Amino acid sequence: MINRKKLFKRIFITCLVLVLGGAGVVWFLFTKTFQDTANVKADYIVNALAFLQEYKANDTLANKKYAEKIISVNGRVSSVEHADTTLNVKMEDSTGAYIIFAFQQKDLAAIKKIKEGDAVSIKGSCNGGTYSQILETVYIAFKRCSLNK
Repeated sequence: MINRKKLFKRIFITCLVLVLGGAGVVWFLFTKTFQDTANVKADYIVNALAFLQEYKANDTLANKKYAEKIISVNGRVSSVEHADTTLNVKMEDSTGAYIIFAFQQKDLAAIKKIKEGDAVSIKGSCNGGTYSQILETVYIAFKRCSLNK
């Protein structure tokens, strides 16, 4: 039978290893950086209206295909919205379903030049889409967006 000191020592070392391992994982996640979206090749190039139709048809299947992928979306701007430190560009169809793109500080000058009705190409990381019970429409969100030249 293992005496109490050896048992305590094994438990202490095991806990210490687990805590250090957990701290390493947390540090990795909190310090993770992303490559500038403008410099990343798009996984898919889509038309905004067709993209919205695909999500309306089956958002679960579309999320499996597009979520967390870099996608280049071509379409017409329906509005540009100011939100805290970002600007959001919105593309929507006739039913009110929309795609919203969040731009960061470094892109503000280029985004401020965009007007409603402009045809643009935007590349970003797709957060996924869903049907909103409150808004009664489909919406798709993008993060880390950049304007394609």
